[in-house]
Amino acid sequence: MTSHDRGLSPSDTQPEGPRSSSSQDGEKGSDRHHLPLWQETILLLAVALVLAIAIKALFLQAFYIPSESMEPGLVRDDRILVQKVSYWGGGEPQRGDVVVFKDPGGWLNAAESAGPSGTLPKVMAKIGLYPSGGHLVKRVIGVAGDVIECCDEKGRILVNGKPLDEETYVQDDKGTKCNGPMVNQCSTDWTAGPVPEGRVFVMGDNRGHSADSSQHMCKPAAETDCVSGPEFVPVDLVVGRVFVLMWPRERFDWVARPDTFEDIPAAS
Repeated sequence: MTSHDRGLSPSDTQPEGPRSSSSQDGEKGSDRHHLPLWQETILLLAVALVLAIAIKALFLQAFYIPSESMEPGLVRDDRILVQKVSYWGGGEPQRGDVVVFKDPGGWLNAAESAGPSGTLPKVMAKIGLYPSGGHLVKRVIGVAGDVIECCDEKGRILVNGKPLDEETYVQDDKGTKCNGPMVNQCSTDWTAGPVPEGRVFVMGDNRGHSADSSQHMCKPAAETDCVSGPEFVPVDLVVGRVFVLMWPRERFDWVARPDTFEDIPAAS
């Protein structure tokens, strides 16, 4: 009886040869061992931590609004995101930017400087995943060389002789007669600047309730030994520019530079 009679093809009678390399690779792949779940979890957390620190150091950082000084646009306890890319490579804050900066010294009280409480919030703040304290949020009004004046006959701040149209972002406070000083009066006009190199002059949008550069100026009528300078914030202390109001969700909004600052002439 032939093999054909038994229902077998000639190939069926041949001895089994070596398996293909693809088959062997498949078996080897199936023999590979994966990390235990707990080790994978630790590894992923470590990678996330490194990325968070890198993002905080180079790109983005979260903060909260500590006071009413930036109303109506930014309200106390609002969560904001600050981007740092704009000031890379020698870039500096521009007029109209809303910036976050470290306390130059004596601008914040102890409670405002404290930051978050609790172990977890403090750790998260360190890596940029939770708003940190010890910082201020203000709008840049003048940069190096600028002269800021309060105020024209309409109560407007002037920068290099050009009045600012600030109706879209300054708090409409009936008790504040102008857009100038911190206190609720404009009976005494003032001038600040020229702003020194490497410094900025900042103000809150809620002009009647903002401990900003105008509060730290020398006031000749009340101070005789005051030395000018503390009113200007060093650019080195600026963390970055606020670009988005992140929380609460219903008030999510982008934070842009007002158009009025495009019309300011260069410092003479």
